Amino acid sequence: MTSAFGRNLPILGTGAVKFAEKINAISEEVEFEQFDPGELVPALEALDAVSNGSVDAAYTTAGYWQGKLPAAALFSAVPFGPETGEILGWMMYDDGRELYQRLYDEGGFNVHVIPCGVTAPETSGWFKNEINTVEDLQGLNMRFFGLGAEVMQRLGVSTSLLAGGDIFPALERGAIDATEFSMPVVDARLGFYNIAKYNYFPGWHQPATIYELLINKDRWNDLSERAQMQIEIACMANLTDNYAEGEATNYAAMVDNVQNNGVTIKQWSPEVLNKLEETWTEVALELAAEDAFFKEVWDDLQEYRANYKVWGDNIYLPRPRN
Repeated sequence: MTSAFGRNLPILGTGAVKFAEKINAISEEVEFEQFDPGELVPALEALDAVSNGSVDAAYTTAGYWQGKLPAAALFSAVPFGPETGEILGWMMYDDGRELYQRLYDEGGFNVHVIPCGVTAPETSGWFKNEINTVEDLQGLNMRFFGLGAEVMQRLGVSTSLLAGGDIFPALERGAIDATEFSMPVVDARLGFYNIAKYNYFPGWHQPATIYELLINKDRWNDLSERAQMQIEIACMANLTDNYAEGEATNYAAMVDNVQNNGVTIKQWSPEVLNKLEETWTEVALELAAEDAFFKEVWDDLQEYRANYKVWGDNIYLPRPRN
C-alpha cells in the first residue's frame, strides 16, 4: 500500500500506518505493508498505479484526482459543505458510498474504494502577509487543494497542487507566497510557521475531509468475503481513530504556534467569508453544468443536506463564542 502522506505526519500519515496495523492484527488472509509517497510511486500517481496493478492499494484522498475526474473532490472535501457527522451520514447511510464507487467505475479505473479516514476542518491558509480584504488575495501564488482552489483562482490567486513534502521548499524559495495543507499539528511538522506567520481560520474549503483506501479491483475480487469485511471493519475503526487524533492534538499545536513560533492566528472577516461562499456557489453551478456526473453527485448531496438540516438545525446546542 502506497500512502499519499509520509508516516512522520500526524493524523494524515499516522492514518495510513494505523490502518495497516489494524488490518494486520485481525486478518490472517491479507497483510498490508505501508510505503511513504515516492517509495513506490509519487503521491499524485497513486490512482493510476493501483488501477493498473503496479501497487495493490493506496491510502490517499479523492481530491487529488480532480484533474482526471471532475466530481472526485466532492468525495474528499466540499467548500462550505458538510462537517464530519453530516458527510459520514451521506457517505455511509445515504447515496454517497454508491456514487463514490461509480466515480471510479465510470471513470475507467479498476479500483475498489472504501472511506478509511476523516478529519475535521483544516486551517485555510498560511500567509506571509496579513490578508484583510479579498483584494489582498489578488496576485498571490498559493498551494491549494481540491475545489477550494477553483474558488481562489476566481479571486485572483494562482494556485498549484503540491504534495506535502514539496510545499516548504516552494515557500522557502518564493515559488509560492502562501499555502494551505492540513490541520495545525500537521502543518507545524512541516514548518510552515518559519516563513508564513499568519494562519487563517476557519477551514471553509475543507469543513471535513474524507480519506480513501483504494484497492486494485482484481485483487479485491480475489479476496474472500471474510477478508473483504475485515478490511471494511479496519477502515471503519480507522475513521474513528483518525477523527479523534485530530480533535485531541490540534489545540496544543495552535497554542505552541502562538507562544513559541511567532504565529498570529487570524479569522476571516464576514465580508471575505461571504465572498468566498458566493464564489463557491458560482463555481459549483458551473462545474455541474459542465459535467453530468458532477451534477448528479452535487444534486444528491444537496438533497441530503436539505433533509439533514431538519435534524442538524434543531438538535445541537449553539457553540459558545467565549
